[in-house]
Amino acid sequence: MPDRDCGLTALVLGAAAGGGFPQWNCGCRLCRLARAGDPRARPATQVSVAVSANGTDWMIVGASPDLRQQILQTPQLWPGGTVRHSPIAGVILLGGDVDATAGLLVLRERQAFGLYAPRPLLDLLDQNPMFGVLHPAVVERVPLAPWEPVRCAGGLVLTLLELPGKVPLYLESRDASTAESAPAYAARLEANGRRIVIAPACAEITGAVCQELRDADAVFFDGTLFTDDEMIAAGLGEKTGRRMGHVPVSGPGGTLEGLADLSARRILLHINNSNPILLRDSPERRQVEATGFEVAYDGMEVRL
Repeated sequence: MPDRDCGLTALVLGAAAGGGFPQWNCGCRLCRLARAGDPRARPATQVSVAVSANGTDWMIVGASPDLRQQILQTPQLWPGGTVRHSPIAGVILLGGDVDATAGLLVLRERQAFGLYAPRPLLDLLDQNPMFGVLHPAVVERVPLAPWEPVRCAGGLVLTLLELPGKVPLYLESRDASTAESAPAYAARLEANGRRIVIAPACAEITGAVCQELRDADAVFFDGTLFTDDEMIAAGLGEKTGRRMGHVPVSGPGGTLEGLADLSARRILLHINNSNPILLRDSPERRQVEATGFEVAYDGMEVRL
């Protein structure tokens, strides 16, 4: 039986950044270890998190391209006894990138749920006729305005937070040498006196960002790269983390420093396949854990 007074529960459906871990076309050391089944390098799908206040109705944050696989691996999200049913009451979009929206296309079997997103993201979906498979008569679009609470199924209250960020990759100018700034969004979900913040992307940890996170019991935060030049040093790309809209985990102004004073559980999420914290015995992983941070993994459950 579902626990109807469970406080607040978050299930990490996927912990990796775009491309997952191992990434399909990456032959870096970490991806090779994951493919070889090395227990130190646990494979991960792309970011999605399910949250519930009653164990029955679930809100999914982030529509990962791996969402169908994630649902199949999560019994809490399986249909009940009726012919057509889903405990998924809604999907919350926080970004317009492919790895945050493509999973919507696997939810097209005329199942009713709410689609919650800031108006600019809903407009992006409307501009692409492919997302018309989610017919508005079945899938209600619910526009979110920053800092305005919205009540959701199962007693959850959702508040959209606005953080420093950048435009989705496919909207960038091809010759842009610096990030084109735009809001990055986070979801604050609260019920039963508990509060979780899910922030898979943040370009800079400012005083305002810290203030948004201060009252949370648990914070899932951008852990994309360990160092700002990680992709360049590994020969995997030409952009720094900050250029991609992600504050690095380490270094001046990084996550370990910027969120050091938070009393909440601090859990790194959206971890790129190049990030050495994916390796359980790496010095970088030990540094993260020594400072009180956790590293998210597929199947991780946080109960508050």
